[in-house]
Amino acid sequence: MDENRQQTTTSASLPAHARLPINHCNLPSVILGSLTFQHHPTPLRLDGVEQLHAALFESLDPVADADTRAGHFMDYMRSGFLLDNLDEAGFDEQKRGIKRGKADYLRTLRGWLFDADGKEAAVLKSWVESRFGLLPLNHRGPLGVGAEDNYHAYLSARAKGLYNTNALESQLDLLYSYCQYEVTRQYPSEHHVTLYRGINRIDEHEIL
Repeated sequence: MDENRQQTTTSASLPAHARLPINHCNLPSVILGSLTFQHHPTPLRLDGVEQLHAALFESLDPVADADTRAGHFMDYMRSGFLLDNLDEAGFDEQKRGIKRGKADYLRTLRGWLFDADGKEAAVLKSWVESRFGLLPLNHRGPLGVGAEDNYHAYLSARAKGLYNTNALESQLDLLYSYCQYEVTRQYPSEHHVTLYRGINRIDEHEIL
């Protein structure tokens, strides 16, 4: 028997120390962390993102080809967040300080891909905490009670990852919403899509 497998009772949910009482999506964190949600998922939307960017999703609706839709999305990101015109977004190369203009959603994903405990990963974990109310429990070590040094290091990495960026969390909001839209388009009759991600040192992680 795999000791790391989650219990299969349908009433199982996240303990209070692993979730926030509020979030910024259409389902509370206590539901998101439950086996009931895993067994019976429903659309999960961030507050206001689809409405704010309605023009993007309306433009994608008549496009049949997924690669073409992806191209439209990336064009919209470059235009909407001025990713190719950082001076118009307020970045000044002449000013002293840390230059973070290139810290966009793509670089954040790449950083997380190569190092799940790096500053980009800290940004993503913080974004998940804010939007879904699901608290990070590990970042280069446990983040729970008695691990204050680890938690302070996580907060530092998060701050470094977000400092002087161009609405990075809003970029992630739209990226998430686009991915949800695209999954629905490509798998219209599917209720579950299985994803895999490896993990190192699983014994250091709290199994809920």
